[in-house]
Amino acid sequence: MRSIARFGTFLALLVALIQPVGTQQSDSLMSDLTRDVKQVHSKMMQLAKAMPDKAYEWRPGAGVRSTQETLMHVAADNYFIPAAMGLGAPAETGITNKYESSVAFEKKTRTRDEVISELEKSFAFLENLMTTFPDDKLGAPVDVFGQKMTNRGMWIAATTHLHEHLGQLIAYARSNNVTPPWSK
Repeated sequence: MRSIARFGTFLALLVALIQPVGTQQSDSLMSDLTRDVKQVHSKMMQLAKAMPDKAYEWRPGAGVRSTQETLMHVAADNYFIPAAMGLGAPAETGITNKYESSVAFEKKTRTRDEVISELEKSFAFLENLMTTFPDDKLGAPVDVFGQKMTNRGMWIAATTHLHEHLGQLIAYARSNNVTPPWSK
């Protein structure tokens, strides 16, 4: 029983420590998810900028996305997931609620600087939608890839998707002798 109480105290302290200074705790799911996405955004942008040109073409093996392809996949899905929810992506991306449009966006040839710019724009788009999404619409159903979900589930999927690829990019960075800037 004592260890459960200690664990509870530890969790409360951890939550207090990760709460950004000068912000108020919110009980809104979207504010929590948005705060988390902003942290991933910062880390992913730091990695994208820290990786040299040569590392953008690096891939861990045949058939696996390169660093550049992974960054563009993230940017594409930052647009596609809201589009799949019926929120629409910016017209210039060409991304619709059809996944093929996201794949086409990913595959366009870009320079390192263009990749960084696209990634930044995609995060700004995603975060803006997350901050303005009404809580009363979270339970609304959405059909994605033939699966019934809710808007809540889609926002959670968007957030976990970003964490999956942040971990992947950290491994890519380390494999290319790049230390993540926030861990120096």
